[in-house]
Amino acid sequence: MPRRYLFFPALLLSLSAIGQAQEMTPPGARNKAERLEWFRDMGFGLFIHWSVDSQTGPVISHSLAGADEAYTKRFFNDLPKTFNPRKFYPQDWAALAKLAGIQYMVFTTKHHSGFAMWDTKTTDFGIMHTPFKRDIVREVMNAFRAQGIASGYYFSPDDFLWLWKNKMDVQRHIPSVQPRNNPDLMRLDLAQMRELMTNYGKVDLLFIDGEPHHIRDLAWDVQPDVVVTRGAIQTPELYVPGIPLEGPWEACFTMGTAWGYQPQNEQYKSGGEVINILVETRAKGGNLLLNVGPKPDGELPIEQEERLREVALWMQVNQEAIYGVRPWVITNEQHIWFTKAKDADTVYAVVKQEPRWQRSTWRDFVLKSLRATDKTQVTVLGQNGRVLEYRPEVNPAPTWQQKDDGLHIRAMFTHRLQDNSKWPNPIVLKITNVKPAFVPPRIETTGARFDPAARTAMLEATLGSLGDATALEAGFEYRSIVGLDASDRSIPWKPGPSTKRTATGKFSLALPNLDPNGIYEYRAWVKHPLLTLYGVEKRLQKR
Repeated sequence: MPRRYLFFPALLLSLSAIGQAQEMTPPGARNKAERLEWFRDMGFGLFIHWSVDSQTGPVISHSLAGADEAYTKRFFNDLPKTFNPRKFYPQDWAALAKLAGIQYMVFTTKHHSGFAMWDTKTTDFGIMHTPFKRDIVREVMNAFRAQGIASGYYFSPDDFLWLWKNKMDVQRHIPSVQPRNNPDLMRLDLAQMRELMTNYGKVDLLFIDGEPHHIRDLAWDVQPDVVVTRGAIQTPELYVPGIPLEGPWEACFTMGTAWGYQPQNEQYKSGGEVINILVETRAKGGNLLLNVGPKPDGELPIEQEERLREVALWMQVNQEAIYGVRPWVITNEQHIWFTKAKDADTVYAVVKQEPRWQRSTWRDFVLKSLRATDKTQVTVLGQNGRVLEYRPEVNPAPTWQQKDDGLHIRAMFTHRLQDNSKWPNPIVLKITNVKPAFVPPRIETTGARFDPAARTAMLEATLGSLGDATALEAGFEYRSIVGLDASDRSIPWKPGPSTKRTATGKFSLALPNLDPNGIYEYRAWVKHPLLTLYGVEKRLQKR
């Protein structure tokens, strides 16, 4: 897994699915429309990666890829003998998740190694053949359901134990190891999925980390209301896309650099970084699936608990800006990010502390994308607008005024959330009964012609609208995606060619000096005075 995460400052309204996403989202999905709306409204989920190799802390399962025979034997034969999480108490996980505003949970039933965390009749490589001998999947599902948290499964169709037993090299994403080309492996996967879908009550979600063929259909056959995420919708991993993707989507993020527990060489994101990821994901219409990796004894690492508690305080104040929201006409104006209530003309302006908003001080904002009405009201989430502690002479109520250049807001941060009065995380303005005041341009990434012999690609785009501008700069960005998983886009974009545009229509620009054997993605962009807007990302195809 990559060791970094990126945001792409961006915008805009829904656009058609990108070519790469079409590869990730096979046709024939049977997610129900009303269930997808339910999923989008929740917004915030907890991913739990846990397996037998948490005892030593390598990258979960993947240490088997390319491993020698001695390591492989010790992994499969020895690790189950010592896996005994005596401090496993999933009620604590669930209670903390509830406090943090988590709305749904996805648990690793089986990762790529093939180790089963439930009571299965399909393999001896599982939790019931360890000293623990308890059905972890059942206990986790019951604990989260008891907190009212929707619950589901992660399931990998890959099975490294099966490959090893059948004398095949352990690896992923090549045809020879896929279940569709190995009938016995497919039968194993389907038997395991049938157990999971029939023995544990209602399953709300299913994340299939591999080819979903047949597996997702069995899940829908048994439980028609299950929402299949990876395998049926877009699930970018360790990055927030540059534009709001069409329909429901889910960004999957680690809290540190690893998915499973790693006792060494781990670097955690701050609680503030986690909150920013949540805000930017929701501003672009996606859900955040935030990962934790329990220790081998069953407890969460203290670093992960601390960050969840920081998120919990922020969500206790600001969850209204996260649940049941959709993108505004733009995602952000510089450091202020927007969400919009799904069924009301209410916009939430999430103000990042750049610079720090000191408690008991006024801040002035001009929001160019909002236009007030005669019914507009402005409040600060979490504050009643009447009290500044120990300062009864101060009236901290926000004021606002619509001017030609935008909606002017003056607000005070009064909430005493920490003893040092140096709360570092975003503060949210709730603005009711507002209308869009911004007409965004439209840019579409339309195609490309890559001539490897000339080491040059001709990139094509269509500027559909100038919005409210008379001239705009437009162009392209590109990046190499060699060696990345289908869902991973941790490599930053590089600037490509650009041009000034005074009229709508098609345009094309040459991108030189490419590696003829390289694999690239590209996208169009248009720069508006408020921010840069992007077209969809596409794979650069060789001619």
